[in-house]
Amino acid sequence: MSTFTLLDGGMGRELKRIGAPFSQPLWSAQALIESPEHVRLAHQSFIDSGAEIITVNSYACVPFHLGDALYRRDGARLARLAAQIAAEVAQQASHTVQVAGAIPPAMGSYRPDLFQAQQAQDVTQTLYTAQAPYVDIWIAETIASLEELDMIQKVLRQSSKPCYYAFTLKDDSDVAQLRSGQSVSEAVEQVYAAGGAGILFNCSVPEVMADAIQQAKRTLNGRDKTLEIGVYANSFAPIKSNHTANETVQTMREFSAQDYLEFAKQWYGLGATVIGGCCGITPTHIRALHDWRQALEKS
Repeated sequence: MSTFTLLDGGMGRELKRIGAPFSQPLWSAQALIESPEHVRLAHQSFIDSGAEIITVNSYACVPFHLGDALYRRDGARLARLAAQIAAEVAQQASHTVQVAGAIPPAMGSYRPDLFQAQQAQDVTQTLYTAQAPYVDIWIAETIASLEELDMIQKVLRQSSKPCYYAFTLKDDSDVAQLRSGQSVSEAVEQVYAAGGAGILFNCSVPEVMADAIQQAKRTLNGRDKTLEIGVYANSFAPIKSNHTANETVQTMREFSAQDYLEFAKQWYGLGATVIGGCCGITPTHIRALHDWRQALEKS
């Protein structure tokens, strides 16, 4: 019985947890620069926990984290290295593991007001070109607005590989909406119209995800074809609209593996077919999802 595809968890915080070099503003790129072996270990831990998709550690290979000078000199090389590492680890896995090329926010996470289309497209194209030879699918992560989505879709039109689009949602709204205030249904329509493989919701608190899934299901109801719907939430405290990502390390909430599993059960019941974790969700959480899925498949 088919249930759901299991993503990995949050690479940045996993790198920090296992002792990799990790500080602001470099974030997860610091391990690529100073200790690539830690990146291998983090990927391997998620695979050992049952993940079927691992995401390339290219999220911080952008000027926002590297700074302009380091990005111009090494951004493409670091993104390529991140993709090579992920592909090598996946090839050695005892079960089938796909590598997802990561398309991150080029101008900083959670801040649609900082988006500049042409500059962002140039960065996105660089990351796309660096990762393309090594990946099986694409996940554009933490998309905060429809304008950002439009730019990413222009770049990903070059690829024949499945493209998934993951949106970050307002953490403090009873009705799920993008960080820009634009609607989930508009995002679904735009992803569907462009032939996307799936619409995901990521890097937001778990509590806002159920309504996003329900909105997506309603929007897709009656279509000739459908999109996969997925969730990978974070364990951050709610993020405010004026968030400054490089000034402090975001406050964490404490979610046990069982806590996160209870949310995942709800998402699955509502129709999510891709489930994993974002920042702060560890291999222990992914193992709990894996074990629960195994029980479902046996029942």
